[in-house]
Amino acid sequence: MYEPNLSHPQLVNIYGCEFGKDVFVGPFVEIQKRTIIGDYTRIQSHSFICEGVTIGYDCFIGHGVMFINDTFDGKSHHSEDWIMKYTKVGNRVRIGSNATILPVNIGNDVVIGAGAVVTKDVLPGSIVKGNPAK
Repeated sequence: MYEPNLSHPQLVNIYGCEFGKDVFVGPFVEIQKRTIIGDYTRIQSHSFICEGVTIGYDCFIGHGVMFINDTFDGKSHHSEDWIMKYTKVGNRVRIGSNATILPVNIGNDVVIGAGAVVTKDVLPGSIVKGNPAK
């Protein structure tokens, strides 16, 4: 496993994940277990990448991007009713600051605008923005 370039290693929370070559992780980032980050990807400060996210190579994750992996059906308040889902981000994807990414598949060469809330799969080569992202 490749060690990422941590600009401030004392200010990040990274555990049980896999990094490709020359990954950059900014300060105040959390990357949880069972996460894969591809070669040459940059993750800016204050982002949260939850368990079960795969990010391709040569991607840019802006400041404060939040990945969400759990959904709740509203029928019960018991933790066992929460279901973890997975997110796949393709290669050469750019995600703007403060975007929220729900469990979806994002194709290659996608641009996601700052502040977007991605609730559905995004086709390769698309540009999406807004809430919900379109």
